[in-house]
Amino acid sequence: MVGGGYVTLHACIQLRRALRRDIGAGAVELVVISADDAHNFHGFTGEVLAGMMPLRRTRTPLERICRPAEVLHGRVTAVDRDNRIVIYLPVGAEEPADLRYDELIIGTGGREPVEAVPGLAEHGYTLRGPGELGRFVAVVEHLSTADGPGGRVVVAGGGLAGVELAAAVADRGRGRIAVDLVHAGEHLLPALRADQPGLARRAECDLIGLGVRVHPVVRLAGVTTNAAVLSDGRVLPADAVLGVIGQRPLPIAGLDADLRDAGGRLVTRPDLSVADHVWAAGDAARVLHVHTGVPVPANALWAIKGGAQVGRNVARVLRGRPARRFGYRGLGQAASFGLGRSIAELYGVPFTGPLAWVLRLSFFLRFMPSRRTAVSVVGDVAKVLRGKRLCADGGWITSADSQSATTNGRGSRRRAAIEAVKSSTQVPSPPRIAAAVGTKSPESTGSRATPGTRPFSLVTHTPAAACQACASTITAVVEHNAT
Repeated sequence: MVGGGYVTLHACIQLRRALRRDIGAGAVELVVISADDAHNFHGFTGEVLAGMMPLRRTRTPLERICRPAEVLHGRVTAVDRDNRIVIYLPVGAEEPADLRYDELIIGTGGREPVEAVPGLAEHGYTLRGPGELGRFVAVVEHLSTADGPGGRVVVAGGGLAGVELAAAVADRGRGRIAVDLVHAGEHLLPALRADQPGLARRAECDLIGLGVRVHPVVRLAGVTTNAAVLSDGRVLPADAVLGVIGQRPLPIAGLDADLRDAGGRLVTRPDLSVADHVWAAGDAARVLHVHTGVPVPANALWAIKGGAQVGRNVARVLRGRPARRFGYRGLGQAASFGLGRSIAELYGVPFTGPLAWVLRLSFFLRFMPSRRTAVSVVGDVAKVLRGKRLCADGGWITSADSQSATTNGRGSRRRAAIEAVKSSTQVPSPPRIAAAVGTKSPESTGSRATPGTRPFSLVTHTPAAACQACASTITAVVEHNAT
């Protein structure tokens, strides 16, 4: 298995289940080759940037979660399909090594095409390579701290990931960081807008509410040490430039152009095989939807389900059985723009606000690679719901402390709304809370909102605006789903 992402993890889980006896007897050996020694869970990248949980929650050692597979820390450089040999360069070594395989699973994912933007590789940031998220988080932490300099961050890319990350940086900065979002299209979230225009508009409203400046119909043309150069000639001063400009599969010699499409992805058959004894899924593969025949999106859910199917099929082939067609139909998509601010689409049904936020959180907790880490995430969320925020040294401080340290600016409008809520002496009754998350009750019929609040606004702005009853209710739901 090549790569340390979702495809490898879930293929390994299925192989371990199906071939437990063969592995125990030594008849089957599982090997993972990865350039990173940890699995990176990208679902909570926005929460990490926003200071809702530490970076370590998103990284799980491969040796722990891929047992009993042997994990080799290195980068695959070539594949000899005729002799079934993988050639890789171990980390820290000067000479390559090789390994024979019976079945090969490619789950290398993709990387941002940094070569397309001059200076992005040298002066900018991306999030898909080993250690890249940690470096960008450190910069955002430095700019957002009370004694930090403040500054400006430019995010390039108006897709779901770019919008979510721009919102997370703005939420973390709380007025100390100005965020510019550069997008080549006329409107943000073009893929989401095609199917769910209402959700796309809601996301734009949340983004504007956070103070993010959007620059449409312009591309990131270059990055310098202190600026982002746009295609229309403008230069935006920037302390950091984050490129979320799509992705391209990593090239591997031996998996030649005849196996790939125009975008460089490995073309898979209905059973996710690419060639004899070679399989692929996730961002590195072009997988066609079982019903529509259209390539499926490059996101975590499809990588998880594709990796699991590859694992089951490889186990069947090793036992002399035919592989089965990949029949997953899809579930939906979601994005978060801070505590209680989220959009989600589940089987075509749109959700917004706190309900979408809880659905998204529960879904990601379900697919976290470690139950122990999932429980820790629940603890982090509970602290945030109680008005705390993670600081740069790893400790937790109250939101009031962090807000008092910020300067006037983008956050002043939100703080004014928060103070209006906090100044009210009335507490929403349980029926009002139920109505706010979409559950009807006889008592809530005709009831009036507490002064300073509106339905769906109880946990919409910041932890300080969330009443304790609603925080306890959501925490209980999340803990139930995690266990």
